Amino acid sequence: MNYSNIKTYDIANGPGIRLSLFVSGCTHHCKGCFNQMTWDFDYGQPFTEETIDYIMKQMAQDCYQGITLLGGEPMEPVNQKGLLPLVKRFKETYPEKDLWCYTGYLYDEDLLGHFCKVMPETEELLKRIDVLVDGEFILAKKDITLLFKGSSNQRTIDVPRSRKEGKIVLWKPGITTMNPKTHL
Repeated sequence: MNYSNIKTYDIANGPGIRLSLFVSGCTHHCKGCFNQMTWDFDYGQPFTEETIDYIMKQMAQDCYQGITLLGGEPMEPVNQKGLLPLVKRFKETYPEKDLWCYTGYLYDEDLLGHFCKVMPETEELLKRIDVLVDGEFILAKKDITLLFKGSSNQRTIDVPRSRKEGKIVLWKPGITTMNPKTHL
């Protein structure tokens, strides 16, 4: 797996101060994508154990609320395999901090309906993701007034509550999704 950028002290991709990891590789190719260079799986630099160590060192700072995974497409199969060691280590080390993930795939149809059946990494990631913003960016539905998403078709999903209740539960600002016991 490659990544294009690590943005420290990000306040645009989830609540609070975040570290945002932009992975490389995406097959959605959404019209109007803000990050087209990350469609290429070979773009950027290799995601290594040293990269994970750097991220973990950054996250030790009290100012961080969490990590955001975006790209590119974090839920592309090759990227899931690359991200799982980071996600596991992050949630084990910092259970009080949250993990957000942006994906063009749909939570119920694509991730639960297909990927979970063929890739064990999907289930392992979903057990640790607190909030998932799902759905492709649709330029015709672009809305700059939306909180933490680009188009009105996208959903901001509280993953732990959705898993517990067996239905999609949308995330609401100010309501914490943090409960370390639901992630391990």
